[in-house]
Amino acid sequence: MGFEGEVWRVRDRAEAEVGEIVIEDADFPWLSGRFTPKPAYAAVRDLFARELALVERDGEGHREEWEAAYDEIRARVSLASPDGPVAEFLLHIDGDRAWFRWSEEPFGTPDADA
Repeated sequence: MGFEGEVWRVRDRAEAEVGEIVIEDADFPWLSGRFTPKPAYAAVRDLFARELALVERDGEGHREEWEAAYDEIRARVSLASPDGPVAEFLLHIDGDRAWFRWSEEPFGTPDADA
């Protein structure tokens, strides 16, 4: 499958565009690319920064804290492929870069170290 060049969209629960991701690399199961924020990103920017900081910490002691932070992201945004919304995703945003994995079916337990 060629994902490069596709545009994936992040939306808030009111369907306002949070940002778009132009896919530049596909390394199964991860896709990554250039993130362009839209005005609605301001409302969730700090959530993504906190989630990423927790992912980058060492040790299991922060797993519950990360899960709570990511649950907040999942409650606030959705991810859509060019074909429409996906059922499940794990998305990281750092400045103008985004990387994620997704599924048409719900994941088991999210993996903070992935």
